[in-house]
Amino acid sequence: MEATGLRPLNPEQERLAMIKAFGDALEFDHPLAPHTSMGTGGPARFFIVVTSIKQLTDCLRKITRIGLPFFLMGGGSNLLVSDLGFDGLVIKLDIRGLEMVDETTIECGAGEDLMTLVNYATEHSLTGLEFAAGIWGTVGGAVYGNAGAYGGEIGQILTEIYLLDQKGTLRAVEPEYCRFDYRDSYLKLTNEIVVKVKVSLTRGDQARISEKVEEIIAIRKAKHPEDGHSAGSFFKNIPDSSQEYGKLAVGKLLEQAGVKGMSVGGAKVFEKHANMIVNTGTATSEEISELATLMKRKVKEKFGIELEEEVIRVGHFEKEGELPID
Repeated sequence: MEATGLRPLNPEQERLAMIKAFGDALEFDHPLAPHTSMGTGGPARFFIVVTSIKQLTDCLRKITRIGLPFFLMGGGSNLLVSDLGFDGLVIKLDIRGLEMVDETTIECGAGEDLMTLVNYATEHSLTGLEFAAGIWGTVGGAVYGNAGAYGGEIGQILTEIYLLDQKGTLRAVEPEYCRFDYRDSYLKLTNEIVVKVKVSLTRGDQARISEKVEEIIAIRKAKHPEDGHSAGSFFKNIPDSSQEYGKLAVGKLLEQAGVKGMSVGGAKVFEKHANMIVNTGTATSEEISELATLMKRKVKEKFGIELEEEVIRVGHFEKEGELPID
C-alpha cells in the first residue's frame, strides 16, 4: 500500500528528517530486487525493517509527520517494482509469531510466510489450509489480496484481523469488514495494514492433511518455474460459475491466444503456464511490463476480454497500460 504526503521539504531536508526520526535502523538506496520473487526493480530511497506492532506504529506516526510517500512490503511475491525504484520509504513487514489460541484457532503474525502457517496447521492436525500449500508470500499479503487456490481462499478461514491505519491506530475487525472478493479486499481501498490474524480450522487426520499438502505442492512444482523468478499468475482468472472452482482459467485463454514463446528482452512467457512471466536472468521491470501489455492485447484481439493484473506495481512505469501499435 502506498501513501503520499504533502512533501513540504526539499530532498536534503527530508533526508535529515528521516535520519533524525529513524536513526541507525534506516537504510539508504536499498536494493528492492532481492526482496521480490521477480528479482527486478530499482532501489528504495529509504528502507526499514519492522518486527513488532509497536515498531510499525511508531514508524507510521513518524513518516506521517514527515509527509514522505511510503510503501509496505511483505514477501514480495506479487510485486513488480519499477526500474527507477521507489522515491520514498519502503517498510519491510517482518512481524512474526504463531500460537494456538484454542484447539482449532491459530493466531499468526502478518510477516510469517504463508507456507509456515500451512506447516504449523499440519503439525497440529488442522485441516482447511491445504489449498494454500506452495503459495509464495506472507500471511499479511495473502489477506490483503485474498490469496487462494483450488477453491479455497484465505478470507474463508479468518475469524479476526488486526489492522493498523496509516495514523498508527490498531483495531481488530471481523472478516466481513474486509469484504473479501476474488483476489481482492476492502483493505486495498482503506490502505489499512494487516499486522496479525486469527484463523479457524477443523480437526483432521494429520497423515491425510500432510498427504494433501504434498500433493498440491507437487502440482505447483510441475507447472511453476523452478528458480522462482516469477510472480506466479500474472493475471486474475475470470469469474465463471460454469467452470471448475467458479473461475475461467486465464492461462487457457492466453495459450489459445498464442502467447507461449513470446518474450521481451529477458522477460518471457513461461513455457509450462501461459499466465506466468519469468525473468530469465536479465529482465527489467519495464520489459516485464511491456510483455504483459502484449499478452493483454493478444487476448483482447482474440476474445474481446480485458485482462486484469494480479500483481501490484510499485513506483513509476513509462508505458504502463499502453498497448503497442502495429
